[in-house]
Amino acid sequence: MGPTGVQVKAVTDDFERRAHPFRRELLAHCYRMLGSVHEAEDLVQETMLRAWRSYDRYDDQRASVRTWLYRIATNACLSKLSGASRRILPSGLGAPGDDPEQPLAPAMDVPWLQPVPDAMLGLAVDDPAMRAAVRSGSRLAFVAAMQYLPARQRAILILRDVLEFSALEVADILATTPAAVTTWLISARSGAGPYR
Repeated sequence: MGPTGVQVKAVTDDFERRAHPFRRELLAHCYRMLGSVHEAEDLVQETMLRAWRSYDRYDDQRASVRTWLYRIATNACLSKLSGASRRILPSGLGAPGDDPEQPLAPAMDVPWLQPVPDAMLGLAVDDPAMRAAVRSGSRLAFVAAMQYLPARQRAILILRDVLEFSALEVADILATTPAAVTTWLISARSGAGPYR
């Protein structure tokens, strides 16, 4: 016999109580990974849905709720980034060229990058230190720079340097080893390396 409506509501209420406080920081994380507010919002929704569906298998002895949610969100972002090898750019970002024989020059800007409103990241909080910390990791220049890194390096750099997860926690989130995390982090910090 399946769970009753009362049991489902109790599980849902418990999940909401434990997961909801991380919603805004997950939005900031997905935004840093993707550079798009709209895609970040969609992936936070997807993260919460995946987490709710698997909440009965969540083991709080293995990882905190925060780490577990970041695992789901980071993997959703990595899937999104690997599935879209080329982003569809909005029309009207550039004029047509006059010479069809002219070689293509790569654009060095990130035309789809969107600034995120402070209110979406919870910057209306009274604690100036918290506000400054969130704002510094979401500055448009920082997020733009992240878009040039390979997705896995981007995830590791954000998880280690912005969110201050340990190498062991990042290894758990990405299902790899702490040594691999350290190697990828060094490469990400340099902006180049064998993994580009």
